[in-house]
Amino acid sequence: MNASISGFSKLTKSEKIDWIVTNYLSNSETAKQTILQYANDDDKLQQLHDEFIENTISNYYLPLGVAPNFLINNRLYAIPMAIEESSVVAAASKAAKFWLDRGGFKTTVISTTKIGQVHFTFSGDFNILKKYFNTVKPKLIEDTKAITCNMEKRGGGILDIELRDKTKAINGYYQLHATFETLDAMGANFINSCLEQFAKTFKTEAETILEAPINIVMSILSNYVPNCLVRAEVSCKVEDLAEKNIDPSTFAEKFVQAVNIAEVEPYRAVTHNKGIMNGIDAVVLATGNDFRAVEAGVHAYAAKDGKYTSLTHAKIEDGIFSFWIEIPLALGTVGGLTSLHPLVKIALEILGKPNAKALMQIVAVAGLAQNFAALRSLTTTGIQEGHMKMHLMNILNQFNATNKEKDVIVNHFKNNTVTHSAVVSEIEKLRR
Repeated sequence: MNASISGFSKLTKSEKIDWIVTNYLSNSETAKQTILQYANDDDKLQQLHDEFIENTISNYYLPLGVAPNFLINNRLYAIPMAIEESSVVAAASKAAKFWLDRGGFKTTVISTTKIGQVHFTFSGDFNILKKYFNTVKPKLIEDTKAITCNMEKRGGGILDIELRDKTKAINGYYQLHATFETLDAMGANFINSCLEQFAKTFKTEAETILEAPINIVMSILSNYVPNCLVRAEVSCKVEDLAEKNIDPSTFAEKFVQAVNIAEVEPYRAVTHNKGIMNGIDAVVLATGNDFRAVEAGVHAYAAKDGKYTSLTHAKIEDGIFSFWIEIPLALGTVGGLTSLHPLVKIALEILGKPNAKALMQIVAVAGLAQNFAALRSLTTTGIQEGHMKMHLMNILNQFNATNKEKDVIVNHFKNNTVTHSAVVSEIEKLRR
């Protein structure tokens, strides 16, 4: 068991599976059958999936759900969500229905600027470097024309390049800090191509001008995009926040207090923001975007003032309850998986084939809705009542419950608290 191998990537898919099964899986025949079971019968579709990444042995499925009834800027949406966690889609749907009758969600794209950097070292005089940069800057842009021409035709491209002195942090360290507009593309490949050309030109031109060499460390986009920002909000009269077993003003006050706690307490803020990302990541993944990049940028933004804090905010003013989020989202609706993955195409069509700005607004709303649903539960019934009822089916499946057993147990827990031990007890009682 457990072995190293040379040339694994050169094996056929079948050979890769056999090697993994033989060397790493104890129940080899059952394991192999499971791996093969998730392969697609359509060879062309399977080949498409195989070529998304390297060393593929099978497909890994996540459920694709839909949360309907989202009214965003007076337009109705059903939002596709790819996620494995129980209660997320249900919670989003419930929040959407709640706000559907209260004016819906309002959204605004504040800015769409993205950032890339060329990191380099230089041991000479900064004033001479600065003078050189000002001279060479037009050529940096000119030398990327072959890369930027199509983007510029659509209204995007390079917005600016700055020289930044970072020598207080690291001796001899400087940056070319560039800003970009990439329109409906997420733009990673475009930005990185521009940066690498900047680096090449910047170093080459310096060789005959500067007394010390430019040493390029790396050229790479940043997933921190504080100027690619979208706002989503909801508001209504406090009296319209009717909830079971709690009057509207008490609910509104507790809700605002819960948000305030997340604003000042990092231990709470992390879980608070994780709930927001349940909604955001699910839509990002369903639309073929990079949820890891979004996560990294969002959490950096939550700590932008030196302390990790809530991404959402709430207030009561003149009898009006307001709840909002401002969040950085670098998304694309062209390029990458958006034009390749068949279910991504379906997801984008469900959303009305949005451009990048529209998708930013939809994704921000999904995060706000998810957070509203979570705080609504936390400040009223508690989070477990709804979550565990949705998780009930997972527990039953762990014990291979039959459809008949599921019907009986689900009916039992309509009026009883769901806990793992209580469900196990009911299964055992039923099977006795």
